[in-house]
Amino acid sequence: MMSSESVSRKKVRSRFGWPFHVMIIPGIIFLVIFSYVPMAGIIMAFQDFVPAKGIFGSNFVGFKHFIYMFQLPDIWNIIRNTVVIALGKIILGTLAAIIFSILLNEIRLKTLKKSVQTIVYLPHFLSWVVLAAVVVNMFSLDGTVNQILAYFGVDAVNFLGSNTWFQPLLIGTDVWKEFGYTSIVYLAAITSVDPGLHEAASIDGAGWWKRIWNVTLPGILPIILLMGVMNMANVLNAGFDQVYNLYNPMVYATGDILDTYVYRMGLVGRQYSFGTAVGLFKSVIGIVLLLSANKLAQKYTDRKIF
Repeated sequence: MMSSESVSRKKVRSRFGWPFHVMIIPGIIFLVIFSYVPMAGIIMAFQDFVPAKGIFGSNFVGFKHFIYMFQLPDIWNIIRNTVVIALGKIILGTLAAIIFSILLNEIRLKTLKKSVQTIVYLPHFLSWVVLAAVVVNMFSLDGTVNQILAYFGVDAVNFLGSNTWFQPLLIGTDVWKEFGYTSIVYLAAITSVDPGLHEAASIDGAGWWKRIWNVTLPGILPIILLMGVMNMANVLNAGFDQVYNLYNPMVYATGDILDTYVYRMGLVGRQYSFGTAVGLFKSVIGIVLLLSANKLAQKYTDRKIF
């Protein structure tokens, strides 16, 4: 039986909590309209969709487009590009964020620390539409990077048109853009490590590197594992906006990813059903990875993603 005091508290919470429920209604409506209603378009993956006939008038063909997708010689190369670029961004981005957060935590001058944080965090808030123009100006044949190489007697490198250099360029520029913002999580984890452990290690004669290796990194290891597991769901998300604004037909062999392929086939090529099938395939794999990540997070970090 609930006590009269707990009942009265519950009534007070329900009486004063309704404005907060009203506040989330616009967000729910927005989510339903732009996230759930468009999911009806998944039906097109199982049809020969004709815009004039609409979804309900087009013929159903079952798994025809999925079978065709896996018969294409390019699809495995595109999947490989997607995984390589995404994993490169995740692994190098995580390493850069951890290293930066450790170094930033060592700065004792607050003004300098805040200035560095602001400068490094800023690229995260800029769109790739803007940053792509910066990257193109820097890495084009007559750009800043090639001018520096020419000063040292090195021949110009076609970064934006070379299948050898395009993937490293995508990974490197994305890491530069995101590692500062990602480091917020690791910096918060570092500040939560017991300072007494560092003092004890210093008394035992441990230097800076040994204290980082034996105190700081083990202290933030659960957060590193949790973030790594959460990133598993992004293995097939290589960054459409970045790739779309930087790639060109010369680097399709190494730069074309699932998202850009869906865009070119589905929208530009007007193969709506085939593009939907490729997108649905990517979404199903993403859901499987997300559920797997949730189980791994629960197993190794005692935390759930959802």
